[in-house]
Amino acid sequence: MVSYKLTYFQSRGLAEVSRQLFHLADVQFENHVVDRDEFLRLKPSLPFGQVPLLTVDGVEIPQSLAVARYLARKFGFAGKTAEEEAIVDALGDQFKDFYKEIHDYFYAKLGIIDVQVNEDTHLIPARNNFLTILTNFLQKSQSEFLVDSGLTYADLIIIDNMTTLIGWYPDYLDGFDKIQKWRASVLNFPKLKEYLEKRPLTPA
Repeated sequence: MVSYKLTYFQSRGLAEVSRQLFHLADVQFENHVVDRDEFLRLKPSLPFGQVPLLTVDGVEIPQSLAVARYLARKFGFAGKTAEEEAIVDALGDQFKDFYKEIHDYFYAKLGIIDVQVNEDTHLIPARNNFLTILTNFLQKSQSEFLVDSGLTYADLIIIDNMTTLIGWYPDYLDGFDKIQKWRASVLNFPKLKEYLEKRPLTPA
């Protein structure tokens, strides 16, 4: 039996998509939660000095997107063809670009950096571009999700981030009806809905 250990903070953050994939696949894993002090002790021994870190039978896999892609491929949430996998990965990379664009807004809201931010400058321009891109994919998809074959890790990672942003800015999805319907489809996916109802509440 394969042994999985996922190391991260108590927050959803960069590890939540991986936790969701484990639950969707009904695969047991050790959810190793660390606080800041423990992380600082572990940091010198971590491959990239970062978490999340997935350990699979002793093999350490760093980087949040690499972990998510690995699990998604193993569990069937990465697309059903090589072409779909490439599209899903591209969407994951596009999310990462969006995340970088809103970096100051996101971390200022968490109180991690001391920067004055507002939605008009630090969120909405990036949001408009990103959600327009996603809308185009949803319009082409033959499913309720971003690609034809159904739910993938790209849906999960983007929607979880969206949940955080809506918590800070309730009007985040105003004017994006297709995105609102897609979000509802993801959040109501039966096994995911069951997990979301039980997980600890965290701001991000």
